[in-house]
Amino acid sequence: MSPLVSRASLGDRPVPPERIVHLGLGAFHRAHQAWYTAHATDAADWGIVAFTGRSPQLADRLAAQQGVYTLVERGTGGDRHEAIGSIVRAEPGSDVGAFVTAVAHPRTAILTLTVTEAAYRFAPGGGLDLSDPAVSADIDLFRNLSRVRTEHRLAYPTTVLGRTLLGLRARHRAAAPPLAIVPCDNLAANGDVVRRALETFAAQVSPALRDWLPTGVRVVSTSVDRITPRVTVQETGRVKEATGWRDEVPVVTEPFADWVLAGDFPAGRPAWDSAGARFVAEIGPWETRKLWLLNGAHSLLAATGPLRGHTTVAQAFADPSCRAAVEALWDEASRHLPDLALDDYRTALAERFANPRIEHHLAQIAEDSLTKLRLRIVPVARRERRAGRPATACAVAVGAWIAAGGGSLGELDPQLAADHDFRTAVHQARKTLPGGSRVDAG
Repeated sequence: MSPLVSRASLGDRPVPPERIVHLGLGAFHRAHQAWYTAHATDAADWGIVAFTGRSPQLADRLAAQQGVYTLVERGTGGDRHEAIGSIVRAEPGSDVGAFVTAVAHPRTAILTLTVTEAAYRFAPGGGLDLSDPAVSADIDLFRNLSRVRTEHRLAYPTTVLGRTLLGLRARHRAAAPPLAIVPCDNLAANGDVVRRALETFAAQVSPALRDWLPTGVRVVSTSVDRITPRVTVQETGRVKEATGWRDEVPVVTEPFADWVLAGDFPAGRPAWDSAGARFVAEIGPWETRKLWLLNGAHSLLAATGPLRGHTTVAQAFADPSCRAAVEALWDEASRHLPDLALDDYRTALAERFANPRIEHHLAQIAEDSLTKLRLRIVPVARRERRAGRPATACAVAVGAWIAAGGGSLGELDPQLAADHDFRTAVHQARKTLPGGSRVDAG
């Protein structure tokens, strides 16, 4: 039987010290932050203790492999396999005690998060949702910490921010040095919103902890990007054939990776920039570039592609009609973006979209399409109309969304619905699409 991938697969490299704690262990973290850490020039100084959301299965499998896993970069010309060893310990997220201990340890310099947007439990208008039952329960628990047995797992907070705050509380009590929190989820200005949510939470439970947060914690804003499709059961066999070792938890991803960060790291950080990460003063323009060009094109393809019989991004982008619509949308959006190497970024996006070996399904992108179009298409359309241009490409995206049964223009954006010329452009776009006349655009 082939050997299981392990530290031996990395040669004689020493195990890095535990200096980063991560919450939300999954495929994306292993394809992104863990990959960047492994590729940093000072990787030997930065090991990751990674906690799953809750389930122990992935932690158990990674622990059996000493934290090592195979990253499969799936390019158009073939696969590249690499053993990644930056995760030095994998733990189940249900072990909140171990998480708190790791966060509070003085050598821990960074806490990274990939927990999905919903896990932060923000209110619809923004900010921590204090009416959320789980948040309320965690606040009550904190207020009664002196009267409960916190070593018993049932006494621990259940929310992501509650568990994070418990770790920070322990760090405060231990007089540990300041650390950086790095959220890596798709929230606009994610560092700012997570910082404010932690401050709101702390204000509800501990004035001392609230007052300590500005000096004890820095929250870094990020923009992250790397497509990581779900791994099939056949992948273990492919990895074994290519590498000679077995891997029960390989990760498949595209060759492209992007990470932009803005903020301070008071206790230091890996040389992620040596692996291609970019450190900037303001995250906003980079977030907008990704939102309008990458995510906007995805939403356009998710609307137009199925109407033309396509199921994946690569299939839709190979259709000349769909690709022309994407290029036109990029032209419109680029007119309202600063010069952030847009030509190079568009070239990279086109190469990614055309990769047929990364199966990015349009049905998945189309989920929650109303919200996505409001963020990805509507802002561009409004700017184009204010500039006196027809916003034709945006109208195509909206028209396809309506034709696919997504909703109405009035529901999407009343301001655009009141714009006679844009409403006409949407109607004309719908007439050119398969099934485009079936749905009222009102």
